Amino acid sequence: MTKARLLIAVVDDDEPVRTALMRLMRSAGLTVETFGSGAEFLKSLETRLPDCVVLDLHMPHMDGFNVQTHLVQKCAALPVIIVSGHDFPKARERAMAGGASAFLRKPVHDRTLLDAISAATECATI
Repeated sequence: MTKARLLIAVVDDDEPVRTALMRLMRSAGLTVETFGSGAEFLKSLETRLPDCVVLDLHMPHMDGFNVQTHLVQKCAALPVIIVSGHDFPKARERAMAGGASAFLRKPVHDRTLLDAISAATECATI
């Protein structure tokens, strides 16, 4: 499998952020699906499982921690990269303890995010 075939899900309630991340990942040859809410993303898992999730923590109705907990229960091996505009130590600790592959602060540097995706999906590309 090549990286071009990897499917990355971007879950963020901020449309400009979703669009920017989608463009970045597509320019790197990745397939991307975007979701404006945790509930919308979780519903999509009924039909398609991504290779990696880029997940915002602070969203209305269902925050990233709730989504992450659901993923751990249902899709244990699915890599999750947390992105947040707030890098509070307790949030970082909680996300990493919950199994996140990486915790990145917005605005995220392009190369940092692409490297985190590459590291998180390394097993899927072998």
